[in-house]
Amino acid sequence: MAKVWTRHTVKGAAQSGLAAVCVSVFALASCQTLPPPDPQAKLIAKGRDLFLNETFEGNGRTCGSCHPPENNFTIDSSFIATLPDDNPLFVAEFNPDLATLERPELLRKFGLILENLDGFDDLENKFTMRGVPHTLGLSVSVNSALGPRTGWSGDGAPGDGSLRSFATGAVIQHFTKTLNRVAGVDFRLPTDEELDALEAFQLSLGRQADLTLPLPLRGTIAKRGQEIFLDRNTGKCSACHVNAGANGDPNIFGAGAGNLNFDTGVENLPDQPARLVETFPIDGGFGTDPDGGSTNVPNPDGSFGNKTFNTPPVVEAADSGPFFHNNAVQTIEGAVAFYNGDAFNNSPAGQLLRGATGSGINLDGTQVDEVAAFLRVINALENIRESIAQLGASLDVHRSKADEHLKLAIAETKDSILVLKAAGLHPDAVAHLKKAKRLTRKAARSWFFRSKKTREAISEQKKARALLVE
Repeated sequence: MAKVWTRHTVKGAAQSGLAAVCVSVFALASCQTLPPPDPQAKLIAKGRDLFLNETFEGNGRTCGSCHPPENNFTIDSSFIATLPDDNPLFVAEFNPDLATLERPELLRKFGLILENLDGFDDLENKFTMRGVPHTLGLSVSVNSALGPRTGWSGDGAPGDGSLRSFATGAVIQHFTKTLNRVAGVDFRLPTDEELDALEAFQLSLGRQADLTLPLPLRGTIAKRGQEIFLDRNTGKCSACHVNAGANGDPNIFGAGAGNLNFDTGVENLPDQPARLVETFPIDGGFGTDPDGGSTNVPNPDGSFGNKTFNTPPVVEAADSGPFFHNNAVQTIEGAVAFYNGDAFNNSPAGQLLRGATGSGINLDGTQVDEVAAFLRVINALENIRESIAQLGASLDVHRSKADEHLKLAIAETKDSILVLKAAGLHPDAVAHLKKAKRLTRKAARSWFFRSKKTREAISEQKKARALLVE
């Protein structure tokens, strides 16, 4: 039967055709205005996958084994206790070929990792035990006039101190199938492309800029702590931690000094918790002396190196303890109090500070708590910043990827709550943070109200921030 065309059907067809043309034009315009793929974003995404999932054909460990995102890219005894016994972190406990790769009791009780910083020719005697430094804020923390400072000793051992060399050294040290450490047999080395990606990912983590102190803080105790932190006659903290970061004061150390190494006397602390349990060699710190000489000849105490360690940022300190390269101090208050003691004030760094400022550091108990409160508050502010960023990112990706952002937002919010509650700081802000955590969990469980709950969580985070800083 022949189709009968009427004026209305012709008009409808014309309208449909016009609509189709409009849709096509709109689609074409949309395609033309889409931004090109961001090469740096792709590189960071590749680096993230390598960091968290690549074993480099080794013993099952990844970079994330010691630097898990959900625990501020570090490990401590509380986090370690949550891991199953077959986790690759414990490979020395269930693989006979790696029985001496770690000191299991020191790993589980104190979060200390065995490091052969001075080579693998004498595994029984040439090693030390170190905590795991977090990898947050590296883009503003590792540069110095003498080159990059990575790892606790700042030398990125082995290598030139760069993140690329540090990653290669980590694979050789920690990923190996046997203690022979033969590349191509016990592991494969990262390619140049993989090192580029790993570096890009690590540099993308955390803050991308230092704070600008002083901040207009609301809390009386934290505000006073900030004053002490910045005072060159009292706390003197900013001499080595400009803007609470990892860089030295250019007025003391010269323009462009950046991140610096110091012998602060931490190795001389009496009754170090780990050494009460097991004996192990003294940590010599930086692998070459200040004049660039070799450290093949040991120090009188048997260590190698010049006893210096690099300066970490303190913005992220309160929720990433224990503290110092040997995890010798458990609380942020204890870390601040360390600088009152003989170990620091009699050390080369303490004497340097005395010469530059005219006196050592001598804070009383209330002042120690006030500086620690300041550090807790700026840590909580960084947690809030990161939580909001993760919540916002979850709104811009597919559901399958949103869950990871929400998981990290919850972890950051837990940290901000714990950091403040532990010192009784800002209970009003803590109440908003707890609400933000509940809303984020609801968002993670919800299909239809995910966006709504996420935006409500962001609002609660902002309310908490407003109670911490003007």
